[in-house]
Amino acid sequence: MNNLEKGKDILLFYEKHKWDYVETYSKRTISGFYSWYTLLVRALKENGYIVHENNYNLALANPSYPVGIVGTPVCIPKWNLPNPAILGPSMYDHPSQNPNLMQNAKFKYYLLTCGWLKDVFSQVYGDKCVIWHAGISTDEWIDTKKHKKSIDVLVYDKIRWERKKTIPLFLEPVKNYLNERGLSYFVLQYGDITHDMYKDLLSKSKAMVFLCEHETQGMAYQEALASNIPIVAWDHGWWTDPVWPAYSENPIPATSVPLFSPDCGKKFKMISEFPKIFEEFWTRLDDYKPREFIKQEVSFKKSTDAYCKYYFSI
Repeated sequence: MNNLEKGKDILLFYEKHKWDYVETYSKRTISGFYSWYTLLVRALKENGYIVHENNYNLALANPSYPVGIVGTPVCIPKWNLPNPAILGPSMYDHPSQNPNLMQNAKFKYYLLTCGWLKDVFSQVYGDKCVIWHAGISTDEWIDTKKHKKSIDVLVYDKIRWERKKTIPLFLEPVKNYLNERGLSYFVLQYGDITHDMYKDLLSKSKAMVFLCEHETQGMAYQEALASNIPIVAWDHGWWTDPVWPAYSENPIPATSVPLFSPDCGKKFKMISEFPKIFEEFWTRLDDYKPREFIKQEVSFKKSTDAYCKYYFSI
């Protein structure tokens, strides 16, 4: 089939990499890059679009039809299709890695999955930067609010940088406080669990404490919100990846919960704030409506509409 119908057919390209699948002793997980791609394809298909994956011949037969290039930028140096393209998400860590990228007339938009990252890239790529995020399926991540709960607090430990220093400063005080309050908890360390195990823990937990320096989307915490689990999130406000000084003389603002609202729970910055914030959170635990937030703001439909708005405009 060489004929494409604008508003219906979507051409996506993703070059698989050896790090798309990570093997551990207990599981096989997919990378964030590939996860974004698979969620985009699922969302588009569930909303009635025909997705053509890595079909170079079809793109060449329709040189003016738009294409989407998703994932890491290994394909960019050898990219030779004439089609206008929308790039991303998940290409470069920083625009200085390829400052002239969006000067290529074929590249119309560059997708970023959160506002703080868009602020960084817009300084170089200008108004070609637009926001898109993966959708979270509320069919897959079901409402667990009425399930029998045996864990008061699921502590999600996604502390990535300087763990030897940060664990005693944040994770240990959180555990000590929960012990003092007589609350049961389970510490889940990032990377140590499968999706099925995570779903099981969510079904047993009343609430979550999310410890992470920053996220560009944060699908795991959003999956918890979709499961109707309110969250207290550590949000210290800066990009702490050790590579940042290579790109900026000044600290770069960032957040651990890019999509969040008062319906989802509460945030704290300093560990000294945690007891007071948690007390306020715990006393009104039943008032939060995180699943409704996900349905309204992070659905497959919302994700699809955002992508198609830009894709079909080119």
